[in-house]
Amino acid sequence: MTSSSSGDYTATLPRKRMGSAVLLRNDDGRILLVEPVYKDYWELPGGAVDADESPYDAAVRELEEELGLGIAPGRLLVVDWVPPRTGRTEGVMFIYDGGLLDAARTDEIHLPADELRSWAWSTLIEAQQRLSPLLARRAAAAMEAVSEGVTVYLEDGNRIV
Repeated sequence: MTSSSSGDYTATLPRKRMGSAVLLRNDDGRILLVEPVYKDYWELPGGAVDADESPYDAAVRELEEELGLGIAPGRLLVVDWVPPRTGRTEGVMFIYDGGLLDAARTDEIHLPADELRSWAWSTLIEAQQRLSPLLARRAAAAMEAVSEGVTVYLEDGNRIV
């Protein structure tokens, strides 16, 4: 084992990008998707994990920033390792269970106009049309994790465990 000049070996280790999202559902089994103004596909509510922030805290923060909702997500549904590709480093993505959102909570949604164009409840089939292929696989795995009562591990959106 080697050490850096500061004595912190961990500072020399590779860094990975991290993101967190939340799966919110309604009584009809639809999932909530958001439409960013800066992308040509939709996403689950969430975003990048900031420096010195836990993935869980990022999920809570992103729900507040993107939807104006103060929700404490439940259990971890998905961990997805994403390999590097052109313009993106490798990353680790987390999806937490946001539970069911009733009509009263849904009415409280307020989008930041500079970040999100719209939101919609979507079936998994509709989600496949709105999400990128990777995000569609991840969302489907999150729904499976909810129904099976498990946490699933993915690589590039494909279930490994």
